[in-house]
Amino acid sequence: MRKNQQKTTKKNHRFLSSLLRRLKPAPLSANMADKKPPVSDAPIATRIDPTKEGLSREQMHFIRQVEMEQWKKKTSKLRIRNVVTGLAIGAIVLGIYGYTFYSVSQERIMDEIDEEAKRAKLQGPKTGAN
Repeated sequence: MRKNQQKTTKKNHRFLSSLLRRLKPAPLSANMADKKPPVSDAPIATRIDPTKEGLSREQMHFIRQVEMEQWKKKTSKLRIRNVVTGLAIGAIVLGIYGYTFYSVSQERIMDEIDEEAKRAKLQGPKTGAN
């Protein structure tokens, strides 16, 4: 069992080191506003400027479709976040509103208790000390 783990670990190590050798960082240029991005061996898409590249109508249409799909995905996520945020803010506002009514109703009870105490004081037995 231990030998199998060692073999797997060595294979993983070799695989990762070969990946790191292949994926070299892109060289930094002195002028970041170069017209063309640096060429890289990395398996990623490079950015292009559609206005400067000679793209056909079909390619431009495809780019617009892809951008529209990405925009739809982002807006649906944002819509969900906005709804959750709105509900949370609404719940906080309603909580504060409800607590305010509750505390005001408590103040009325205190006023009633004070009035009862005054009545009891006036109706109490009259002595020479009063």
